[in-house]
Amino acid sequence: MLFLSCGENGEKQRPSGRENETAYSPDRDREIQNYKLEEQKKQAGKRSPCDTLALKEFVLSHYPEGTYLIDFDQTLTYNIPEAAVIYPENYPGYIFCVIAKSKSGERFIEPENIIGYNGSFVDLDSTKLGTAFFYLVLVHCDENKFSVVWESVIPSHGGFNTFSIKNWEYNNTPYIRVNFHYAQGIGHIDYNYFLPNGLTSAPHLLMTYKGINFRRRIINYNNDKYPDYYEYVYYDSGKKVTEIDSIPFVWNPSRDAYVNTRNTKLTRPY
Repeated sequence: MLFLSCGENGEKQRPSGRENETAYSPDRDREIQNYKLEEQKKQAGKRSPCDTLALKEFVLSHYPEGTYLIDFDQTLTYNIPEAAVIYPENYPGYIFCVIAKSKSGERFIEPENIIGYNGSFVDLDSTKLGTAFFYLVLVHCDENKFSVVWESVIPSHGGFNTFSIKNWEYNNTPYIRVNFHYAQGIGHIDYNYFLPNGLTSAPHLLMTYKGINFRRRIINYNNDKYPDYYEYVYYDSGKKVTEIDSIPFVWNPSRDAYVNTRNTKLTRPY
């Protein structure tokens, strides 16, 4: 096993072949991304300033190799994939998007392996296909010149589905919900980004989820500007799943964590 996996200096040896050349070569990866982008430009017809193709070009030029502006999950097999980009009507000149970066030292990710239901299994062996780091990014565009306002980590490695702007019923508060499939638990995970300090300040993350025997739901517990949540507790007999409790967790700014209201020693980062 050592002879197969290591060279004379102990470094991992990469398998040979054209596929490997793409997976590990920055030049080959950039070549393919540029080719796809140019083909999309040819088919786009009339363009507009700060459009999605211009944003893709910005990501390709300003982010490390192996970074992608990813697409929404395809709702139907033959749908044309759409880039995960939102142009909010209330904030002209600003753009929300989702990007994925490849982990340094590993093979480059391939977007088709981290998007959709099957992509949520990548956490079981993410290094084999490369490890993806997702980010929700706010970009500002002025006269077709882009600048990154902030980028916030999305703590998942695969299974991206969609994202959208939602309104929380408490004070009609807007937030960005990033939805991931969670096939292992037969459910989904939502990463909810609130903007308590304004659009251009770093967002506040609250994770919620729902499956056959787990659930977390957004609530307003103490009337402050941060959302809180209920963690539901279930009894799963193997034949029947029964909800037996719901425990409030409240955001504590001084501890920079969500705190269990019944046991303050138990905290969660988001």
